[in-house]
Amino acid sequence: MDKYYKLKSILLTLWQDLKKQDFLVYFRKISILEITSSKITFWVVSNFMKDNLEAKFDTQIRKAVDIEFPGMEDIQFKVDKDIDNPSNTNVIDCVDFYKKNLWKTKKPSLTEKDIVHKEKNKTINDRYTLEKFIVWSDSQLAYSAAEAVIKNPGNAYNPLYIYGEVWLGKTHLLQAIWNAVLKKYKWKKIAYTTADKFITEYVESVKKRGVDKMRSKYRDIDVLIIDDVQFLAKKEQTQNELYNIFNLLYDSSKQIVLSGDRAPNELTELEPRLRSRFGWGITIDIGKPDFETRLAILQEKAHEREFLLPNEIAEFIAANVVENVRELEWILNQIIAEYELTGVVPTLTQVAQKLKKLSFTTEILWSVKRPQKKTIKSYEDIIDVVSAHFGIEKEGILGQNRKKEFMIPRQVAMYLLKNMLNYTYERIGNIFDGRNHAAVLYSCNKLQKLIKKDQTLMYEVNALREEIGL
Repeated sequence: MDKYYKLKSILLTLWQDLKKQDFLVYFRKISILEITSSKITFWVVSNFMKDNLEAKFDTQIRKAVDIEFPGMEDIQFKVDKDIDNPSNTNVIDCVDFYKKNLWKTKKPSLTEKDIVHKEKNKTINDRYTLEKFIVWSDSQLAYSAAEAVIKNPGNAYNPLYIYGEVWLGKTHLLQAIWNAVLKKYKWKKIAYTTADKFITEYVESVKKRGVDKMRSKYRDIDVLIIDDVQFLAKKEQTQNELYNIFNLLYDSSKQIVLSGDRAPNELTELEPRLRSRFGWGITIDIGKPDFETRLAILQEKAHEREFLLPNEIAEFIAANVVENVRELEWILNQIIAEYELTGVVPTLTQVAQKLKKLSFTTEILWSVKRPQKKTIKSYEDIIDVVSAHFGIEKEGILGQNRKKEFMIPRQVAMYLLKNMLNYTYERIGNIFDGRNHAAVLYSCNKLQKLIKKDQTLMYEVNALREEIGL
């Protein structure tokens, strides 16, 4: 029981450092297998959990373990196939653990200073940082300019004007500048707004006879960031006010960062004197991302959502969705939503059909030639496909050998016969060396549970479904 209480203390510490969702999703069920002077080994539910705990939460886990076992050098995870056995009293179910111990526990609250920073501008996305901006050839210059502004605001590239078509990352860069300057120069006053919000603010100040107050507010700003200035078109009075504010800040060597959908000289709906000032510093165009960048963006977005996107599907999407980053993200969200609702992992054919319906491509598949689907005439065909897929003899699948290399393919074959060909449990049992109804039912249910826990296995099953064409 000492292991149990030590594990409980470790989990209580981890709870403070992790998001609730991460704690409940990735720790699931866990126990301590072994503790030595230099090594601690944890039992976990599946390889998927093991890989994620090692890759995503190593720092937090080491910190929590060190509190209970100072100087512990080696932390390992192993998969316990019997972790669901109720007789194993050392296992902690993290969902139950949360309900019993943590649901009333409040995590450390933000300091008053943190709250002030959060309330300053709720439109800012904290995830928009330079580190998370994927650079391609036609965005390198804009990225470097943003980096220079952060290092020396007011003296490097002032004003900085970034332009390009929609959803290419302009807002990401502007908000990354905000986040970085706020973090690096805590004493500076920073304002981020959009042209639409600036117009609204000006109109409200006119109504309340507070234009001088608004101008005074902006006069004290050290860094002014305005997104989508093209929407100032035909707002002459607002343009005039921005012109005055611009002059005040520029003359005081305060940093100004702007974005628009066109170069300043192409914004013909704006006053010439304002357009001229937009171009006083450096003007940089962001072009469309190339194939490699679109692929990297997709993979990064999928990683953020903790979704395993097969390379062939990512490459297919990147080859066909070419306009902007937002479309890539939208398609990915559609795929993830369907998976979360149905539990069915997307196939290349399904994604291709979706893109065709959405007019992203006219072809069902691109240059990749897919193997022809097998013609299934009997259960022997299913056994042959599973046997070839896993690289084992058919006798090993059909027999009684209980080694893992035979058990999983056997369960997959039973699962496919039941769910794809609608065979009865009795008929499946007769095929598999006379197993009874209960044994087949257990195998099918066991695989269903494994699929939910282990995404790699889920993809294996899905690949077989596609190959079989059922």
